[in-house]
Amino acid sequence: MTDPVLMHAREDGIAVITINRPEQRNCLSKEVREALFAAWDWFENDPAMRIAILTGAGDKSFCAGGDLKEMVETGMSVPARDFIPLPYDNLELSKPTIAAVNGFAFAGGWALAQNCDLCVASTSAKFAITEVKVGRGSPWAAPLIHMIPQRIMMEIILTGKPISAQRAYEIGLVNRLVEPAQLMDAAIELALEVLEGAPLSVKAGRETVMLATEMGRAAALMAGRAAHEHAYKSEDAQEGPRAFAEKRKPAWKGR
Repeated sequence: MTDPVLMHAREDGIAVITINRPEQRNCLSKEVREALFAAWDWFENDPAMRIAILTGAGDKSFCAGGDLKEMVETGMSVPARDFIPLPYDNLELSKPTIAAVNGFAFAGGWALAQNCDLCVASTSAKFAITEVKVGRGSPWAAPLIHMIPQRIMMEIILTGKPISAQRAYEIGLVNRLVEPAQLMDAAIELALEVLEGAPLSVKAGRETVMLATEMGRAAALMAGRAAHEHAYKSEDAQEGPRAFAEKRKPAWKGR
């Protein structure tokens, strides 16, 4: 039997994590959930890996959410806190992530795409928070209020109806929209653009965005300054201006 999740370490520092159950629409069965936890742990603890791309095998589904048959068989009520491996929620990750969405991103699949820092989608992708259709819940969607307007969030959650990739792009859920054949190339291109930056500056910038969602303006500014202090005092903070003055590409050291 093939692995439920594939892990590929590229030489350029990009980790590609692929949910590999296309015949099951890449749903979050127990084996997939366990393998995803292991994949994120691998990514976080490998210093050579600086950014991750999460995608689904095949062209029909990124991830169709939880395994409803499993929920019936186990009589699941309130899911355990660690039921779905969600980056930056019940998973402690310190590196940036990109969702490359092909096909359906429904329920838990939407949650995975939402929790990644950036999202690239194919024009054939569809997004939906379908829990109201099956009597379940979407408490994980609460942070969505920082990403899209309230009225749109309300409609998506209350109706459970899918939205197109174009609509997801228009409301700000998706960063880049491309034809299906270009999906992974576009995700890798975006990852490489992130990797061009100084590692400590990227890390501090990511932390600042997340901190700002929790705070008012004054507190966010203070937290942002604290998050960037290490970057300002690093060797890279001297290398960047020096490379610019010398008209060459900077040689980042991450320290």
